[in-house]
Amino acid sequence: FPACIISADTFRSKVAKEAIKKGASIINDISGGTFDAEMMNVAADLGVPYIIMHMKGTPRNMQKNPMYADLMTELFTYFSKKIKLLKAKGVTDIIIDPGFGFGKTLSQNYEIVKNLEHFNMFNLPLMVGFSRKSMISKITGNTPEETIYGTSVLNTMALVKGAKILRVHDVKEAVDAVKIFQLAGRQECFT
Repeated sequence: FPACIISADTFRSKVAKEAIKKGASIINDISGGTFDAEMMNVAADLGVPYIIMHMKGTPRNMQKNPMYADLMTELFTYFSKKIKLLKAKGVTDIIIDPGFGFGKTLSQNYEIVKNLEHFNMFNLPLMVGFSRKSMISKITGNTPEETIYGTSVLNTMALVKGAKILRVHDVKEAVDAVKIFQLAGRQECFT
């Protein structure tokens, strides 16, 4: 699939560097440069897009009672600081990801969904990843593999609120949601 854009999902700068050498085009760092101080420099040196995600804590402890004084303010402050740092290092192609399920409770995840359009203030592409997340199965009672309908609802809500990239497991269903969203937004199809 030579036309496919491949993302290197890593928080290690050496892995990112090797993945880009082997054909990856984007660095997706769940730590936002926190776990490896060289990651942002590597993205700048290689001139590749950088997906910066928010995560409170580490993968080992992120779900142990994640507390926020004001969730949305903390997220906006985090992204403001990280974006400023990335731009200072020379990274020009930045994508933001609020990090659904990464150091957030069920209610915190849905608070972000409710306020998702406010991330548009950064004037950067917004990526969301709801696919098979517990934030769906805890509501529906389904297994992660059975959350496709909940995922499609959240994907559609995110598109309406300005998301530009959907990170998914079930590609066909996501493509269908995007096609319908794009067609419904075209005025000429209803006249």
